[in-house]
Amino acid sequence: MNAEARQQEVSALVDAHYAVLYRYAYRLSGSAADAEDLTQQAFLTAQEKLDQLRIAENAKAWLFAIVRNAYLKTRRGPAAAAVVPLQNIAEPSQHGDGSPDLTGEELTQLLSELPEDFRAPLVLFYFEDMSYRDIAAVLDLPIGTIMSRLSRGKAHLRQRLAEPETASVK
Repeated sequence: MNAEARQQEVSALVDAHYAVLYRYAYRLSGSAADAEDLTQQAFLTAQEKLDQLRIAENAKAWLFAIVRNAYLKTRRGPAAAAVVPLQNIAEPSQHGDGSPDLTGEELTQLLSELPEDFRAPLVLFYFEDMSYRDIAAVLDLPIGTIMSRLSRGKAHLRQRLAEPETASVK
């Protein structure tokens, strides 16, 4: 593929997927500046590795995986968040009679407190309307693991919303 054709293909990817990738990066990182950096890095990586994209219909999932990998690279090292074992995450509670009213900023803050293992599936499922199968492909995990992480992530959010200091933030 010549340089001009390659540039046109990358340009088409940017036009088609920039907004959705930015939203995903923002939900992962909780920062507009970090989301811009992650999105830009994803398209740079896509340009370098365009030959790896064999099926054009898989471009969205491929780009999501690139964003996630770039995000995870930023989280490695001494400043990375601690891993929370699954047994330390509470099971869903049955209190509460409805959904709380949260601002976008409050929701972003709650999502940023979640361990990465739970945040990514929740963001992809609820904000990007991906199916379990698509999420499993992006995260390179079995569908059962995705279902479990979605359930535990939602339980963790419910627990945080039920805590008095979270309720008083509203």
